[in-house]
Amino acid sequence: MSIGQRANLIEMRHSLSDSDRDAASAAIARSQRHFNEFSGTMREAYDAMTAQTPVADGVGLERIDHADAKGWWIRPPSAPARRAILFLHGGAFVLGSASGYRGFASQIAVRAGVDTFVLDYPLAPEHPFPAAYDAVLAALRWFANCGIREVALVGDSAGGGLALAVVGVEERRALTIASVAAFSPWVDLAFTGPSFHSEATQDPVLTRPVLANAAAAYLGAADPTDGRASPLHAIAKHLPPIALQVGTDELLLDDARRYATAAAEQGNTVQLEVYEGLHHVFQRSTHELASARYALDQVASFISRNWTLDA
Repeated sequence: MSIGQRANLIEMRHSLSDSDRDAASAAIARSQRHFNEFSGTMREAYDAMTAQTPVADGVGLERIDHADAKGWWIRPPSAPARRAILFLHGGAFVLGSASGYRGFASQIAVRAGVDTFVLDYPLAPEHPFPAAYDAVLAALRWFANCGIREVALVGDSAGGGLALAVVGVEERRALTIASVAAFSPWVDLAFTGPSFHSEATQDPVLTRPVLANAAAAYLGAADPTDGRASPLHAIAKHLPPIALQVGTDELLLDDARRYATAAAEQGNTVQLEVYEGLHHVFQRSTHELASARYALDQVASFISRNWTLDA
């Protein structure tokens, strides 16, 4: 691992072991076979894929169907009562569910020792922009009404973008957002990042047409640089500490890099981790990849040291 630091930005670069390189290739191949052979809808196939991350031992699961928040609570033993993680799933705004992401979110919950809520926000094209964004704000208000006083926002891909979009909202809240952690966040639906356009980027998970079609389905006629959809274009000052993780084999590599640099230039504290040779949201592969387990340990540690209130 190499570490670089400049004003407000700590960047860590992680090399890839031979065993993890082989395991990552095998995980990608299994995922591709899964989608090629799955007989249901794309949403069903995506949920089945994300559900392969195992639910951590010892957690309680509780389904919530409230007007302001639908999803799943994941409760590790002895979690504090007034803290929570709000987990926002990926799926390019058109795929994904709280049920499918319970395993992934549980791996963070047990490491951080904090109750974690996985939100079922509305999906496009049935519910276009800004429906997902509005749902996250409603969930935060619901958290406060439930007595939660401090929250960490965590998300992957589109969910990471949502987390970074809502954290900069100037509104009075009855709870504190203590930190944000995002895995391979999609923060620029205008696609202005060099890694998205470079022929040198060989992303084994995402394709340019898939992302472009998803952005069109979500945005409709909306401005792709609207900060509620693309937080890269509306970074506020005085944000809580932010942790970003991304692999080098990603179309969205420069989404994370550019956000980290721009947020730090605004005076915000940012931790950027770049994982050599790894793919989009590799952290889901907790069984196969030592790098995934290490990355989740890093995020849990980041969340734990940035709480601002007594438990």
